[in-house]
Order: sequence, then structure tokens, then C-alpha cells
Amino acid sequence: MASKRDAEALSTAAPSLAHRIDPDQARLDAATETFRMLSDPTRLHILWILASGEADVSALTEACDASRTAVSQHLAKLRFTGLVDTRREGRRIIYRIRDGHLARLVREGLNHADHVVTGEPTHE
Repeated sequence: MASKRDAEALSTAAPSLAHRIDPDQARLDAATETFRMLSDPTRLHILWILASGEADVSALTEACDASRTAVSQHLAKLRFTGLVDTRREGRRIIYRIRDGHLARLVREGLNHADHVVTGEPTHE
């Protein structure tokens, strides 16, 4: 269990890219839920687009070549699970990916897929 001083240090420290922890059940469950959300091709495509910047439903619908209804339903799931955030711009809702860890995870997953599809040798 973290001490009060450890907790205070974490609250004032800059966010880190790597967290050197042994995963407990709560972290394993949270990661599993994230991977579950990434397991749908349309949701993964939406997150890949949002990893590059914000977008509204219309832009996501066009880029994903999916119906507006399907994209809206996937966005609702992504919002519910905390993977995307929103902001209002006039009458439009603008979506953005929640954090850099998730953006890097999506990019790395698709980089790995590129190796699988093309047969390019893997990295060490």
C-alpha cells in the first residue's frame, strides 16, 4: 500500500510513459476491459483516427465507412468505458481519445498488424 507521502508525490509528479508495477487484479481487469473495447474493428478504427486528433461523428462515419448509427453506438461504448472524452462545439460533439497511453496502444497494435499482414520482420 502506498504511503501518504508516495500518494502526494504522485499527485504532483508529471505523468509518466511507463509505470513499473506488478499488475494486481484491478489493473488486470482494467486492461482486459480496454482490450475488449479494442477487439471490434470499427471501434479500433475510430480510436486510430482519434489518436491523430479530434473528430465529430460525421468525420468518423466517413473515415470508417460505417453507418452513422453504428459509429454513434461505438462512440457511446467508448465514452461509457472512459476511452474517449467529448466537448461541445456549437451543436456538434467533438470526440478525442482519453490519453496518450491508449493512443500509443492503438498505434502499436496496428503497427504489429502491419508486420503480420506484410510479413515484415518483427522488432527486438
